[in-house]
Amino acid sequence: MTQTLGFFSPWIVYLIITMLHYYLPGKWETGYVKNTETGELLRYRLNGRLVLFTTVFLWFILGYLGWVPYDWLYTIRWYSLAGAFFFGLLFSFWIVLSAPVTDRSWLSDLYLGRMINPQLKGGRLDAKMWLYLIGAVMLELNILSFIAHHYQTYETIAPGLILCGSMLTYFILDYLSFEKVHLYTYDIFAERVGIKLGWGCLAFYPYFYSIAIWATVDLPDPRTPVWLLVCYAIIFLLGWSLARGANMQKYFFKTSPEKSFLGIKPKTISDGNRVLLVNGFWGLSRHINYLGEILMGVAIALSVGYPEVLWVWLYPLYYVALLFPRQIDDDKRCSIKYGDLWKEYIQKVKYRIIPYVY
Repeated sequence: MTQTLGFFSPWIVYLIITMLHYYLPGKWETGYVKNTETGELLRYRLNGRLVLFTTVFLWFILGYLGWVPYDWLYTIRWYSLAGAFFFGLLFSFWIVLSAPVTDRSWLSDLYLGRMINPQLKGGRLDAKMWLYLIGAVMLELNILSFIAHHYQTYETIAPGLILCGSMLTYFILDYLSFEKVHLYTYDIFAERVGIKLGWGCLAFYPYFYSIAIWATVDLPDPRTPVWLLVCYAIIFLLGWSLARGANMQKYFFKTSPEKSFLGIKPKTISDGNRVLLVNGFWGLSRHINYLGEILMGVAIALSVGYPEVLWVWLYPLYYVALLFPRQIDDDKRCSIKYGDLWKEYIQKVKYRIIPYVY
């Protein structure tokens, strides 16, 4: 019985999140991507932060009443992962096979997807924003459940584990608080919905991103010095500043190109039709936000206090494996899109990700 309930637990949680997302109040936002049929900018109904708070409140109430133990998701973690894995594949196959074929191979379509921005109910349910919401909220529930297990085991919580959980929670809350900003990011305007994005958000994101906690939650407090924890927190905040600052500067530039951001007046180059930003965060490197994501991953890996446990390093290594090839693909796409303007741009912004290094 436990195995069956565990397997279907993520299915039930995903249904609850979907219902909350659909029925709770939300704010309509106009995005950057255009409808391929009408040419009009797509609209999105966003309420991620409210959904997160409501889901966590339900988790707390169910635990307080004794209906669902606080550490239930830890207890059934492997069955839950299997259920999410299978659900992610089912969704990915469905959304790919229900769309018209492309000129690419079937395997390429299955992995990368066919539809770029599928929506239902006029944007009330947008596939990409729904997927990211599901992944973020489920990740938070896993974090809370795992830390609850640690507390029940040791009757205290290791400070490093608190820091790790806090950084991951901040990462989640930050994303859901700035959903409209992410309507202008690479994932939304460039990627399609297939196994990479569908299975990635439904199975990989909510389970893999918690791997530092997963790998060390049964271990005792490593007694990490406070000064080291402060250093890890600073690394995380530096990474967050680069990632969030870059995305916010780009967002303000695209929505209000004449306005300054953090006192940085936009400096641009243009070919008369298209414009590229070349200062501020985007003057440091062409993908400075990627460096920020990697630094946050490193801080999260270090924070649990067990650097000798190789599993914790899979999280930042994943970002390296994901973002460095993405940078190459994105630069190729921009080179085709902007032509000679892109050549001028890379002369002004020489570094790809890491200033003065790469």
